[in-house]
This record gives sequence, structure tokens and C-alpha cells, in this order.
Amino acid sequence: MRVFHELTRRSGIHGVPHPVRRSTSDKLGLVGRHVAGLATRNPFVGRYDAMVVPHPRKPDGVEIYTDELRAALGPSTLILDSGINGTPLPGSRNLDFFTSAAGAVHARAADDRGITTALQELTGVVVPTSALLAREVPKHLRLRALYRALLKRHGIKTVYVVVAYFHQHIVGAARDLGIRVVELQHGAISPFHLGYSYPGRPAVADQPDELWCFGDYWTDVAELPAGMRTEVVGAPYLPTATAKDPKLAVFLSQGTTGHGLLQIAETVAKAHPELTIQFRLHPSEHAADYTMPAGVELSTGGNTLDLLAQATYQVGVSTTALFEGMALGCRTAVAELPGHEYLAGPIARGHALLLTTPEQLTDAPVCPTPETYYAPSRIEQLIVGAAS
Repeated sequence: MRVFHELTRRSGIHGVPHPVRRSTSDKLGLVGRHVAGLATRNPFVGRYDAMVVPHPRKPDGVEIYTDELRAALGPSTLILDSGINGTPLPGSRNLDFFTSAAGAVHARAADDRGITTALQELTGVVVPTSALLAREVPKHLRLRALYRALLKRHGIKTVYVVVAYFHQHIVGAARDLGIRVVELQHGAISPFHLGYSYPGRPAVADQPDELWCFGDYWTDVAELPAGMRTEVVGAPYLPTATAKDPKLAVFLSQGTTGHGLLQIAETVAKAHPELTIQFRLHPSEHAADYTMPAGVELSTGGNTLDLLAQATYQVGVSTTALFEGMALGCRTAVAELPGHEYLAGPIARGHALLLTTPEQLTDAPVCPTPETYYAPSRIEQLIVGAAS
């Protein structure tokens, strides 16, 4: 995944997906929290039966992907929530000190077995794979051993994790011990997503046993690794659709394609002066990176899902919010930018429109079967079924 992000960024196809910027004071504050966390958030203290690793993003302070799961599992669950790229949940614990330390100490060079040269010959782009290997492989091995000790200490029976492909040290530690691993879907899955798509379904190391999906659509949209099975868990976090503003069109940005999408928003504003065009940044983006053109408003404050519940039109490229907007009754248009292939399925089904000209926006369809993408919650049934 890191090599892919470097390839697309260095080639100019995409921008940085989740830019993180820290001042010197931010970094010092992070070190201070790490040190304090050794005493106040030590996960080795206590006894737990299950472990949940939530998503770092928490709109309005709520981690939407595991909120209902954590409530159903109760106090016998260890909530392991990092504060490195977000605010940890109250009462959660973490190993942030060791995570940062493991990444800070690495070899000066690593043998990449000719990967850099092969990638350059194939793509014309130089990616420093030897530096990535020198940092990431030792970090993985150190953290994997640490998490094995943690899981053994508590006798954890099930690990629930969001974004498993960025927590492979945790998944690997659990698999080393024969512990069941469940990943909860957090975003759009497609045949082009390197975290989930393995054509031919080969055996892949350090993968979860199960993937709990929002709806039926996601269970077979990509070829998962061999042995990984799917369940539909639903999506209880979506708000109820409200009365629609017939003039509101929301453009859903993301770091990889934001500037190209803003240019399209400007052309749509000129073609449809009767519409209110709002440009909504991804939570990891920075407003200072954008200058709004005439006819386009920067959407600030509030919750993106609540905004989509009010909007009549939505436009984006590959963001998960497009699927959420479909479930909230938005007319959906997909901008023809790199990554639009993620929405090939909904476009083929007539649930979304590939936007090739700005005039087409008002022809965008409403999805007639939103439960295909976001089914009612089945958390309780899945937990009870696993326990029995």
C-alpha cells in the first residue's frame, strides 16, 4: 500500500491521501503524551477477553465503525486506540510509545531484491523501496512480538480491527497465536483496492479470518485472500435522511484528487448557476491548500453525513462518502478523474452517473436499493452467533 501511494504521488496521478503535518511543538506534545501513556494507558494492566482496534477518525468524537460493537461487547473488552494521528477514545489504552520508537530505529539500507529497478522499468517512476523496507520490516517484527505478548497476557479470544492492512503487526501476532481476527469495513472496497483485492484468491500472510461488511454489495466486489470469509454487519451509524434542499450540490473531496475535483466543481457552478455548490474536504485535508473559485463555497463545520442527508446532488471520485450519500438519497455523479473506477459497479447498475460534462449533473440518478450498500445492523446476531 505504501509503495502504491508513493507510485501514484510521484507520478502525479494522485496527491497525498492523508497528509499529516506537525509543527515542532506538535511533535514535542506527542512525545509527552507517549511518555505519559506508559503509565496511564498501559494495555498490559487488567484482564480482557476481546480486543478492539478502532479507526483514528472520530467525527464529533464518535468512532462510528466500532461504536455499536464496543457497546455490545461490554467492559471485558480491551479498546486499543492510538493517539498518534487522532484523539483516543476515553478509557482506551495504547502502545504509542513503542509504536513510535519501533519506527524511529531502523537499518540504514535494505536489499530490495531489485524492486526499485523493476518498478522504474515498468512505470518510469523511482520509489525508494529499500528505504521503506529498512524502516517498515524491522518495525513490523518488533511490534508483532510486542503484541504477541499483549494478547498472551490477556488470553484474548477475538481481535476486532478497523483498517487491518495498516495493523498487520497486530493481525500477524493474533494469527501466530491462533486467535480469531475480524476486520470491520471502514470504506469503499473495489477490485483496485490493494488492501483487499487479490485476484485468484491466493493465500496471503497476516490477513483477518473474517471481513464484516456494510451490505451485500461489498462481500464479493473484490477477490479477497484465500480463507477470508465475509459477513454482512450493516451500518447503524448512518443518519436518517431529511428533507432535501433541491439546490444543494456537495462535492466530496479527498487528498488524492481534490484539486482536480475543485476544477470540475467550478465548471458545474458555471453550468448550473441555480445550484448551491459546496466543496467538502476530507477530514485529513487542509483548507489552506485550496482557494475556492467563484460560485463554489467551502463547506465547513458540522458532520459530512448530516450534510449529505440534506443534499440533493453529490459529486466525488472514489470516496466512501459517495456510497453513504447514495444510502441517504442523494443523486450521485462520479467525476471522471483517476480512481473513478471504484464506482464502476454502481455506475453499471444505474445507481450513479459518470460525469463527463458539467451539464449532466442534474441527470444523476437516485439509488433505488440503498440497503444493497448499507444494510440494517446485525452486530448483536454476529456476536451471539460467534459466542455459541
